[in-house]
Amino acid sequence: MLQGKKIVLGITGSIAAYKSCLIIRQLIKQGAEVQVVITPAGKEFITPITLSALTSKPVVSEFFAQRDGTWHSHVALGLWADAMLIAPATASTIGKMAHGVADNMLITTYLSMKAPVFIAPAMDLDMYAHPSTQQNLKTLQSYGNHIIEPGTGFLASHLEGKGRMEEPDQIVKVLDEYFDAQEAAEQGKTPVSDHLAGKTVLITAGPTYERIDPVRFIGNYSSGKMGFAIANECARRGAKVELVLGPVAYIPSDLHPDIHIVNVESAAEMYVAATGLFPQSQAAILCAAVADFTPKEKAASKIKRKGDDMVITLQPTQDIAASLGRMKQEGQVLVGFALETDNEQSNAAHKLEKKNLDFIVLNSLRDKGAGFRHDTNKITIIRRDQSQTPFPLKAKTEVAKDIVNELGKLL
Repeated sequence: MLQGKKIVLGITGSIAAYKSCLIIRQLIKQGAEVQVVITPAGKEFITPITLSALTSKPVVSEFFAQRDGTWHSHVALGLWADAMLIAPATASTIGKMAHGVADNMLITTYLSMKAPVFIAPAMDLDMYAHPSTQQNLKTLQSYGNHIIEPGTGFLASHLEGKGRMEEPDQIVKVLDEYFDAQEAAEQGKTPVSDHLAGKTVLITAGPTYERIDPVRFIGNYSSGKMGFAIANECARRGAKVELVLGPVAYIPSDLHPDIHIVNVESAAEMYVAATGLFPQSQAAILCAAVADFTPKEKAASKIKRKGDDMVITLQPTQDIAASLGRMKQEGQVLVGFALETDNEQSNAAHKLEKKNLDFIVLNSLRDKGAGFRHDTNKITIIRRDQSQTPFPLKAKTEVAKDIVNELGKLL
C-alpha cells in the first residue's frame, strides 16, 4: 500500500537512470510522495529538470542549495521518509554505502535514514559478479537493507543474478508488497499474500468481438486493464487465477505466474469458457465488457457495398452473469460489474438481484478518468443488503485491492 507513503529515490550515474522516470511515475500514480536525491554522476545521465517536473519537488544533489549558506538537511530527509529506494545503484555507490564513504548528498542521506532502504543494483555483469561487489551487497544486506535482485522481481534471498537493474514495475511492486505486509503485521492480520491461498478465482476481462464478416465486428472500447489488475491482485494474495480474456490489444509483461489465460473472442466463446471453469472455482469476478447482442447471421466472405443502407439483425447473447448466478453453489462468491451512463445506482442494484451476485462494482462513464482505457477508475461497491461503499478516483491497481478486499470478506 503506497498511498500516502514518502519515498526518497536515490539516483546514481548509470545508463539505467532513465528508468527512474518510470519508477517515479508509478510511485506517484499509486499515491506516494517522491523526493529525488541524485549524485553528481547521475546528472550526467538524466537532468534534474526532468525529475523535478515529475515529482513537483526540487531535486536534491548538493549539500548547499545556494551560495548564501542555505543547505539541504540529509538528517531531515532521513526522518521524513517512509522508505529510501536507490535505483539505479552503481557498483561505486554500493561500495560507498557498504563502507560509509559519505562524499555526496545521497550517501549522507542513506547514512541518516531511519526508514527501510531498498537497493536496485545496475551495472555490467562482470562488475556485478566481481567478489568485491558481491561482498559489498552482502554487507549491505547484513545491515538490514533490502536488495532488489536483478531479474527476479522480489527481495533477494541470495545474490546470484544478472547485472541489469530490475524493471521499474517490479521495483515498485517490491515496495508495495513490503508496506502491505507491514500493515498486515501491525493490524495482526494474515499477510496479504495468504488471503486467497489455495483458492481458484475465475476472472473475465477485456471486450468481446461479434463478427459481422471475416473482417468486421461489433465490439467495445474495453482494454482489459481493470481485469489484469484484479487478476494480479488475486494471484498476489495466493489464488490460482483462471483469466478468461477477450481480444485485448496489449497484455502486461508483469502478469503473475499463477495466472492462466484462456483466450476467447466472442461472447459465446466466453460463455463456454466461464461456465466450464466456474464449478471448480471458489469465486468469479466478471470484469469483461461482454456484448449483449451479436449478429444473427455472420457472412462467410467480406460484405461488399451495395446501395445506401445495410441492415444487420442482432440477437441476444447468452447472459454469462445470470448463468453463473443460477449455477452458484453454497460457498461460492460471484462478483459482477456495472458500467452505466444513467440511473447508475438503480441499474446496478437491479443487476445485483437479478443475476444473484454477492456484490457488484459500479462505475460510471460520467466520471472523468473512469471506465474504458484509463489507468484509473472510480467505483462504488454495492452489496446484497444494499449497503454501499464509494471510493475516490485512484489507479486501477489500487481499485483492484479494494475489490479483492471485499471478496476476501466473503470467502
